[in-house]
Amino acid sequence: MSIEYLGLSEINGPLIALEGVKNAAYEEIVELTVEGKEKKLGRIVEVYDDKAVIQVFAGSENMSLHNTHTKLTGHPMEISLSPKMLGRTFDGLGRPIDRLGRIVSDIKRNVNGLPLNPVTREYPRNYIRTGISAIDGLTTLIRGQKLPIFSGNGLPHNELAAQIVRQASLGDAEADKNFAIVFAAMGVKYDVADFFRRTFQESGASDHVVMFLNLANDPVVERLITPKVALTVAEYLAFDCNMHVLVILTDMTSFAEAMREVSSSKGEIPSRKGYPGYLYSELATIYERAGIVEGVNGSVTQIPILTMPNDDITHPIPDLTGYITEGQIVLDRNLHGQSVYPPINILPSLSRLMKDGIGEGFTRADHQDVANQLFSCYAKVGDARALASVIGEDELSPLDKKYLEFGKAFELEFLGQRADENRTIETTLDIGWRLLRMLPREELDRIDTKVLDVYYNKDNQDQSNAE
Repeated sequence: MSIEYLGLSEINGPLIALEGVKNAAYEEIVELTVEGKEKKLGRIVEVYDDKAVIQVFAGSENMSLHNTHTKLTGHPMEISLSPKMLGRTFDGLGRPIDRLGRIVSDIKRNVNGLPLNPVTREYPRNYIRTGISAIDGLTTLIRGQKLPIFSGNGLPHNELAAQIVRQASLGDAEADKNFAIVFAAMGVKYDVADFFRRTFQESGASDHVVMFLNLANDPVVERLITPKVALTVAEYLAFDCNMHVLVILTDMTSFAEAMREVSSSKGEIPSRKGYPGYLYSELATIYERAGIVEGVNGSVTQIPILTMPNDDITHPIPDLTGYITEGQIVLDRNLHGQSVYPPINILPSLSRLMKDGIGEGFTRADHQDVANQLFSCYAKVGDARALASVIGEDELSPLDKKYLEFGKAFELEFLGQRADENRTIETTLDIGWRLLRMLPREELDRIDTKVLDVYYNKDNQDQSNAE
């Protein structure tokens, strides 16, 4: 039998305190009734002695110390799960907002998830094709990986996220039947939410997408739950329904700022830049819910997107994210200013698991060599540009001039592509080879001689065969 408590002892923003509580548990969900009619949900975020601090999801408006009834539910926050969630849209707490009715299911799971036994994790192997050359060719996304996108205010990370949702596939028509996307937006403006909804519907991608939207005017506290709800659905689809699930979380900066706001309301001592000291462990509990489990055909892959305040990659959010995840994709303001889309700066970008999911049997035998060589040549482009800015372009050596030409072509033709352009991995690698042929063969020192023999003069061979 649940006990109801009448009245509160303290209200502070979205936090309320209740005294004289018995058998309360951390993360327990609480039902609040305001003035006998308005219902709200909250969760217990602190318990000591007989006092509980409760976070109210819908905020503490209309609540006073005397007009609120509190009932402990005895369980943490749970969400009903069903394969019918595919194609549906929910709010940040997992309640349907598409007017198609609630999800009826006997399966309910704790949104905080269960820890994965490290011994049962399988090493990520196969790649996920995004159709974007800079990602597929140079920072390949592997199933079971967590690969964040580091962006900045005003950069096209929303367009890139929408393009990945539209184009992502496993590269195999049969396997793609078991491919799904869980998309969670936190603290986004209404027009951005509408852009995502409309884009997915028009492209036909929405059939295999589960969408969670926490809008900018929704309660801040909801933002802390949204990624956990989304990942609970992803784990169910992957480990119960044997699906390969790609989770896109945007924007993790909104999540961290919501955490900072709630932490300061609780009167906690701040750490770097005002964020709570447990920011690292909170981010880790979200990111570590990616992976593959032994004996299960499904996988959870994550692309968290975060906007770096002032484009500062050393800011606590990207800094801590980089420690936990397996690489990063960095968007660049200079490339964006030159109208290169997507403006991915490949030099600070990397995918730590890429080497094990590409090459023969996965993509193409020459993939690793081409990627290494493109990285190396583009780094030399930076040196040539720095030199040209000092002595002038006319004074450069013929080789340095070739590197400048290569750099311009690489940015426009390899990195740059249309927002609706879906390239195969073969097309991406062929473009890479076409650009590498702009340089003398002896400069291509990262490619095996046998691979060079096959591909370096391929264009000339193809032309002579055609004649």
